[in-house]
Amino acid sequence: MMTRAESQQRELMRSIEGLPSSGQLSALDQDLLMLKATSMATMNCLNDCFHMLHQQHAAFSKHILPPGTINWLEPRITLSNHLKNGDDTGFYAETDKEQDLLTEVPSVSQSIQMTREPEDIDPDDELEDDSELTEDDLGAVEEQRSVILHLLSQLKLGMDLTRVVLPTFILEKRSLLEMYADFLSHPDLFLSISTGQTAEERMVRFVEYYLTSFHEGRKGALAKKPYNPIIGETFHCSWQVPKDTLCTPKPADHPPNAHDEVTEANEKDFYTVRFVAEQVSHHPPVSGFYAECPERKMCVNTHVWTKSKFMGMSIGVTMIGEGVLHLLEHSEEYTFTLPCAYARSILTVPWVELGGKVNVNCAKSGYSAAITFHTKPFYGGKLHRVTGEVKHNASNSVVCKIQGEWNSVLEFMHSNGETKCVDLTKLGVTRKRVRPVDKQGLFESRRLWTHVTEALKEKNIEKATEHKRALEERQRAEERLRVETETSWETKYFMKEGDGWVYNSPLWKSSDSGL
Repeated sequence: MMTRAESQQRELMRSIEGLPSSGQLSALDQDLLMLKATSMATMNCLNDCFHMLHQQHAAFSKHILPPGTINWLEPRITLSNHLKNGDDTGFYAETDKEQDLLTEVPSVSQSIQMTREPEDIDPDDELEDDSELTEDDLGAVEEQRSVILHLLSQLKLGMDLTRVVLPTFILEKRSLLEMYADFLSHPDLFLSISTGQTAEERMVRFVEYYLTSFHEGRKGALAKKPYNPIIGETFHCSWQVPKDTLCTPKPADHPPNAHDEVTEANEKDFYTVRFVAEQVSHHPPVSGFYAECPERKMCVNTHVWTKSKFMGMSIGVTMIGEGVLHLLEHSEEYTFTLPCAYARSILTVPWVELGGKVNVNCAKSGYSAAITFHTKPFYGGKLHRVTGEVKHNASNSVVCKIQGEWNSVLEFMHSNGETKCVDLTKLGVTRKRVRPVDKQGLFESRRLWTHVTEALKEKNIEKATEHKRALEERQRAEERLRVETETSWETKYFMKEGDGWVYNSPLWKSSDSGL
């Protein structure tokens, strides 16, 4: 019966796709596209039900599940298979293929043990990253419209998308953890915060670094989504910043001497910024990341919960959490939040914009910053506009105003009349240093997602989807095993503190954190 239903559904697909692309009745007719999406959704539901009944029957025979229990699982058939004319891949072929993929990864019990063991990081193994810095443009999504319509048919306004599997063709070729690392692609601006001679200057420098970080972190305005990190997944990297790019004048009461000259001769001519990120929770999806430069006595600790919602023709992602920058030399802490991200026009040419208000505050110095990322108005208006101001709280005076676009040109207007413009399109990017994949642990991002990434580079969406599903199924199996064995999850590098997550050995607790 299922075979006959699949055959009839394929005939329907062939009939619709065989129509001309234009005319009174075309293959792009909205009603026919909705019919295709509905038929695919129906077949997916039937296959899911059949699969669950099959699984339950097998469980009964092994006395695993009590009577009346149904284990709800994700769909087992890739949507792309229904979009190909003449594809005779059946239900059992898909499940067999998935089992073959799962044999490529460690067993569930081995996997749980391995995710808890910190990686052995040798900085000497790190090489300057030579991977591509840009993503291919999605262009018009006409050929993927059926996939998107099928997805939209399952969603409701305001629906949480945390557990929704999005189409593979919209994925970036990097994990979300690596995306967070790319927010530090201007490490010279990051380190220059600590060189500010006054509290006001340091706050303005922090805002400058903060606003210039999103352009590279987002890889421009392309509406692509990084991989959802697997719980226990980690990412490590570093940056080398030439010391002559920072102005670090010595105090006037410290004249140079011979000892200083010998010390400087033995020092390296660059600062090193080290970064580590870990997916510390799966439900809700929370990432922790930490970066430090011991020589500059500064570090930043951040935890982020990405919560996405369906908004009709857009998808909104709220970044829940906060970060804290520690300048140990000045005993200052800068707390900050993150803006929301929106994927717009998901049925035509998707694009990304940031929106919302964020705050930066330094309790010790009494300076704060309020920044607004403006979403484009329905009529007119500029894209990616941002405004902000830095204020001295005690006097309630604005010391600097900011305006511009977060992916183009930013203008800083100081109260003393000075003006500074930062052109992000001309701002140099420092490539991060990463260990080769073959020297990474099994749960480091690039090695974990290597098969998905390679398939995307080959533009083999079906293969990428299969590898992605295998990773997700292993994660679900691990979670089921932890529930059955009443085993709690243990993180590697971060620990829970209140509502947030903090790196185990931060610089403010130790002079040598040992990243």
